[in-house]
Amino acid sequence: PLQRRVPKRGFTNIFRKRIAIVNIRDLSRFESGSVVDRAALVQAGLVKGAWDGVKLLGNGDIGYPLSVKVALVSRSAKEKIEAAGGKVEVEA
Repeated sequence: PLQRRVPKRGFTNIFRKRIAIVNIRDLSRFESGSVVDRAALVQAGLVKGAWDGVKLLGNGDIGYPLSVKVALVSRSAKEKIEAAGGKVEVEA
């Protein structure tokens, strides 16, 4: 039979966390000094569907301060936001 001749490969982890990815260049939709959290990202259309969290990556530049509250953040993204005068909070 075919199912015995073809080896099984991998598995699906049912406990995996689905993380939405947002880059710094995507934050240009928000005004200076605004608070960017999961609800604001959903309202802006940057995050769609049911996700376990949002990770901010450092692709792009930002020239004005923002207050960002996300589940995960890369080191480069945190440095760029703090260099622009903003602050980053990591939600537990």
